[in-house]
Amino acid sequence: MNSIEMNISKMNVSKMNVSKMNVSRVPRSKSAARASYDRMGKWYDLFASPFEKKFVNTGLQKLHAVPGEIILEIGFGTGQGIFELAGSVGNSGRVCGIDISEKMCAITRSKVEKAGFSERVQLVCGDAAKLPFPSESFDAIFMSFTLELFDTPEIPIVLQECRRVLKKDGRLCVVAMKQKHDPTLMIKLYEWAHGKFPNYVDCRPIFVREMLEDAGFCIRDTTEISSWGLPVEVVVSGKV
Repeated sequence: MNSIEMNISKMNVSKMNVSKMNVSRVPRSKSAARASYDRMGKWYDLFASPFEKKFVNTGLQKLHAVPGEIILEIGFGTGQGIFELAGSVGNSGRVCGIDISEKMCAITRSKVEKAGFSERVQLVCGDAAKLPFPSESFDAIFMSFTLELFDTPEIPIVLQECRRVLKKDGRLCVVAMKQKHDPTLMIKLYEWAHGKFPNYVDCRPIFVREMLEDAGFCIRDTTEISSWGLPVEVVVSGKV
C-alpha cells in the first residue's frame, strides 16, 4: 500500500468512527454560513467575542506560542486570537489565518494594519477543508469554536488537512463545545436550538478528543470548562 492509499484509508477509518458518535449534523450550507458571518461581522465583537474570550485565552495559554514560530489560526473571526498570536511569535515569527467570511477577513485585516502587524500576519479567505498552504508549513495550529461548525462527515477531512500542513513535531489546539455519550438536558436543549436556528446557534457539541485521536493525533493535554451548563473542551494534540 502506497502513502496516498494509506492516507485515504486513515480518512475512511476516521469517517467510520465519527459516524458511530452521536454528533448532530449541520443543517445549513457553507454558502449560507458564509452569508451569516458576513452579516454578523460588524456586531461580532459586541456580542460573541466577550463570551468566547476566556475560552480563547485558555486555549492560547495551552498552545504556548513562542517567538519565531509560524502559526495558523483556522476560523479567526474578528481577530481576537490573531492579535495574541502575533504578539507571542514576535518580529521573527509569522501568523497565518483562514476564515470563510469575507467580512470577517476585512475587519481583521483592518485591525492588523492599524496595529502594525501586517508584516507578520497573513490572512486568507477560504475553506479549511482545502487549506491553501504547503505541507509541513506550521509549528502550530489554533482553532476556537470552529471545528464544530463543520458538518460531521467533513470534520475528519479538516483534521487531515491540519495534519498535512503541520510540521512533524507540530501541535494542534482545539477549543470546542464538548459532546458527551450521555448528554445532559442542557446539551439536548442546545442541540434542539442549533437544529431550529442554525444561523444564530451555529456551534454544536462534538467529541473533540475522540475525533482528534481518530484523525491520528496524540493527545497531550485536555481541559474542560463549563459555560452556562454547557461543557467546553480545550485539547492540545500532536502528530503521532
